[in-house]
Order: sequence, then C-alpha cells, then structure tokens
Amino acid sequence: MSQSDRGLRRLAAGTLLVAFQGTTAPDWVLRELELGLGGVTLFGFNVADPDQLRALTGALRGAGEPVISLDEEGGDVTRLAYHVGSPYPGNAALGAVDDVELTHRVYRAIGSELAACGINLDMAPDADVNTEADNPVIGTRSFGTDSALVARHTVAAVQGLQSVNVAACVKHFPGHGATRVDSHLSVPVVDVTMDVLRSRELVPFQAAINAGAKSVMTAHVAVPALTGDTPATLSGAALTGLLRGELGYDGVVVSDALDMHAITKSVGLAGGSVLSLAAGSDLLCLGPLPTYDEVQQIIAEILLAVEDGRLPLARLEEAAARVAALRDWFGAGEQAAAEQNVVGLHAARRAVRLTGATEPLVEPLVIEVDTPPTIAVGDVPWGVGPWMPEAEIIRVKPADAVIPELLAKAADRSLVVVVKDAHRYAASQELVSALVSARPDAIVIEMGLPVWRPDSAAYIATYGAARANAQAAVELLTA
Repeated sequence: MSQSDRGLRRLAAGTLLVAFQGTTAPDWVLRELELGLGGVTLFGFNVADPDQLRALTGALRGAGEPVISLDEEGGDVTRLAYHVGSPYPGNAALGAVDDVELTHRVYRAIGSELAACGINLDMAPDADVNTEADNPVIGTRSFGTDSALVARHTVAAVQGLQSVNVAACVKHFPGHGATRVDSHLSVPVVDVTMDVLRSRELVPFQAAINAGAKSVMTAHVAVPALTGDTPATLSGAALTGLLRGELGYDGVVVSDALDMHAITKSVGLAGGSVLSLAAGSDLLCLGPLPTYDEVQQIIAEILLAVEDGRLPLARLEEAAARVAALRDWFGAGEQAAAEQNVVGLHAARRAVRLTGATEPLVEPLVIEVDTPPTIAVGDVPWGVGPWMPEAEIIRVKPADAVIPELLAKAADRSLVVVVKDAHRYAASQELVSALVSARPDAIVIEMGLPVWRPDSAAYIATYGAARANAQAAVELLTA
C-alpha cells in the first residue's frame, strides 16, 4: 500500500466509532487505533466497574487518540450503571422539576464520573421534544413536551457535561419526539411542515448550538418536507443544508447507530456509512452489532466511494479536521475527579409526585407489571425491590396474570402495583384497572410517563425507572 493509500485509509478509518464485546479491548481494536481509527462506542456489556473501565479506556488511549463514547443519559438509558440502574433520574424527571441549575448539577456529576473513567464523549443529552405520548423510543428520555422547556434544560445539560471536559452529543437531530415508530426497527416519519419543525423540533438544537455543544447526533427519521423518504442520517438537506447552513453548526456530527434497521434494511451498513458521510456526518457510530470483518468492509466501501466519486475526498478531510479539533478540546481541559454527591437522589425526590392519600403499609404485596425494555434502554433492572426488602414482590406479565390469585394473596395486606408506561400497553392498563377496582385502597406507582392512570387509587409518578426514582417513590410511600 502506497503512502497516499495509507493516508486515505487513515482518513476513512478515522470516521468510525466501533464497538466490541467484552470488558477488555480486542487486539484488532488496538491495532486499528494505531492505524487511525476514530474511536469506540462502549455499551453495558463493556462495563463491569469503574476500575475495570479505567483500565479499558487506558488501554485504548495507549494505542491511539480515540474518541471514547457511550450513552449515559441518566435515568432509563445508562451504561455506567447498566447492571444495577442509574443513581440519576432521567430527563423527564428533571423536566418535571424544571430547575435548570439542578439539571446542570446532575449532568456535571454524570460528566465527572465519565471523565474519571476515561470517557470523553457522552451521547447525551436527548433534546427531542416528546410531543407524541405513544413514542416507543424517546418517552422519559425527553425533558418534556414544550420546546422552550426542553431547550433550556438541554443547554444546562450540555454545559454541565462540558464543564468537566466531557463532550456533549445532542440528539437526535432534527427531532425524534413526534414519532410512533422505533428507528431501531424501521424508518419513522415526522410529517410536519418546515415551519412546525423550526418552531418545535429545532428549538432545543439551536439553543444547544448557541451554547457550544461539541457534537450533535443524527436521527434515522424521515421528514418529508426536508428529506423526502430518506432518513436524516443520510440526508444532505438535513445535515449540510439545515444543520450546517441554516443553524450554523460547525462542530462534530455523529451518526446514530448505523446497525439499526432504519439503515441496514434500506441501504445496508457499508452503503449507509458512505451516504451518511456524504450527507455531512463526521463520525459514524456503528452500534454494537458490526464485526471486525464488517468494519473492514465499511472502510473498503468508503475508499471505493472516494475512488468512484460518490464521496469527495474533501468531505473526509473536513470530517478529520472537525474530529481533530474535538481531540484538541479534550486535551485542553483539566482531569476531572468523580464527584461523590447525592444530587441524583435529590433530583429524584424533587420530581416524584403523589396524588391521593396513602396509609401505613401492612405486610405489603408489590405486584410489578412486567414491561418489555426498548432497545435503547436494554435490559437494565428496574422496580422497587431494592428499597422494600420487607415486601413480597411478584413480577407478572399481564397475559399471565391470574387476578383472583393475586387478589387472594393480597388479602389483609397493603397492595402496591408498579407499572412502567402503562399508557402504551392496553394489557397493563387492564390489569391495573382490575386490581384497583377490587382494591380501591391500592397504591399505583408509575415509573414511566404519567399519561394514563386508573380512576381511583393513590398514584405516585416518578417520571422514570432509574434506581434513584425507585428510592424516591418508596421514601414517599413509607414516610
């Protein structure tokens, strides 16, 4: 391979954020980092504890200058606390409190933990305006339904993270909040006019850009008025025309995970990589699925696209310059120490809401209504069990619930029913309604968005299912 070919391959590899299984870095990742690989995205399966994570990121840094990223939103979407649940409430809880100083403190604390573990880019905050209650992928990840509220908290989150030298990645541009389809599975459509998009979806992104957000993540959503039927991740109109041109953004654009079906089932992984770069992305998040063989195929396809004119060399050079500027910013800050504080629990306590009256608990039976996790959240534990060791806890799938048996078991005892996003699941609503109808003294704890509630019963809304949310709810219940 000639020197010019090696330089071109380095440019191509420099656009990729790869993933791998396990808690140590494979040889191929370290080898590719030496050859200019852009960096890595870590997932819950890469994280065991802070010491292990520091060792992992140290090994990665020893091989190159990687962007080391993960999704740490707090709340339901956590990677640092994937195995136990986050000590920080998510955006819905912070939006319910609506104290931007608190949001700044929470995200500064999250950022300090990330920095202490060697993470330099957090794929957060979520800036989507969640105008569709049935949204299957955003929900509690959003600060709320009002653009101005979402904007001010997005700014606070960006500034909190970046105050400890962790780059924020504001997502999912140009907005994933008005969708009823999960882009992990197919292409959602945001069918609104450009005027609506500008006055609603784009408001938090413009605010984040004005606040100096170091990166923005694309959405695999089609906006017919802007992108036709093409996902924004692959649309020059969205990434170059709107984000770069109209909104004036000159930071790093990161694609959402390209292994999601919205991309792989339409143009394929390698094809989507080329199209996203051509549209204006600077770093390609490949997601957890692609193997080293597929990574090599992506690099080869990028090189071929430069050769046959589908991807201008200048576009790769522009991406490399933006990522280099981000790396310079990483190196300019002081090393942050993890902040040992209780701001997460404090925030969760401020967010939790009780409607109705509760009585002291007597031999409580807790029925947790099983809810399937979204792909973005993953299999993070949730529920009140850790905070109610004296209770009997049963987790049931609505389809398997035998209501007379549950009611018999709850006889002469306090009954607590825990549910998550009941508004999205008719079977959950039916089960909760049946239990409350028979036991009007029951207490319902909603650990998702409090959109639906039974006609009677005391009702506690936590605005999220993080560990901190659960503790705050139980404290309220047992006060």
